[in-house]
Amino acid sequence: MSFELIKKVNDAQKKFDVVDVRTGDKVRVHQKIKEGNKERVQVFEGMVIRTDRKKSHTSRITVRKVASGVGVEKSFLLHSPLIEKIEIVRRSKVRRKYLTYMRERSGKGTRLKAKDFDKKAVNEVKQKPEPKPADEKKEDKESESKEK
Repeated sequence: MSFELIKKVNDAQKKFDVVDVRTGDKVRVHQKIKEGNKERVQVFEGMVIRTDRKKSHTSRITVRKVASGVGVEKSFLLHSPLIEKIEIVRRSKVRRKYLTYMRERSGKGTRLKAKDFDKKAVNEVKQKPEPKPADEKKEDKESESKEK
């Protein structure tokens, strides 16, 4: 198999646009869960302690939260069809890519200094433009030629 073919398949698997998630962000991940023949959306809210391969179709974030006094970490593939959406709740100032030291901290020690950011603009995801049907394309070309 050629590299171009592999790249074409990988690009077909990617979502058109995803939220720019960074390490230190507090995020709310909406994930589809299938139980029997029912499907529901489960929300996982926590801090992003790691981001991997942001440009790739296998880009991944690791989110950590404390539930009932126990630390829970979950990895999410950003381009997975099971991820419905990712909301950034809070953005923090960090100087590392992988926040392993957050695992040893508890209580007020886990707080990071917040950064100001435009919540609405950051969480906005562009939708893929709808392709025009063949009939509309012909009409557009005819109208352009008439205008000239």
